Amino acid sequence: MAEGEETKVEGTREEERADAGAGAEEEEVEVKFRLFDGSDIGPIRCNAAATTVAALKDRVVADWPKDKTIVPKSANDVKLISGGKILENDKNIAQCRAPFGDLPSTVITMHVVVQPSSAKSKPGKLHRALRFC
Repeated sequence: MAEGEETKVEGTREEERADAGAGAEEEEVEVKFRLFDGSDIGPIRCNAAATTVAALKDRVVADWPKDKTIVPKSANDVKLISGGKILENDKNIAQCRAPFGDLPSTVITMHVVVQPSSAKSKPGKLHRALRFC
């Protein structure tokens, strides 16, 4: 009978592992966005597996404070940085989290860099001046 009990305990552990895996896919996380001047947007609650970086960028643009001198015109003007890495638009939050730094109960802080698309494509006066040196 000891063998039957051992099998039952092992089966229970298997079920717990399966349940834990399913819960990770539906994990709700809080994300806040640190702006260039040290102020924050958020925190906002979202599903880690279902929310993409592109969706977060859209949210940042929509919630951008009106009193800032630098304002992104679209999500393409925004870069999100977490754990020292620039996040890719097609990744979800669960894929971007640092493996050891973010505990489920903490707020994830992402840094926001605004680089307007006009600054990306057109060299500034200083750049043009340096080109002739």
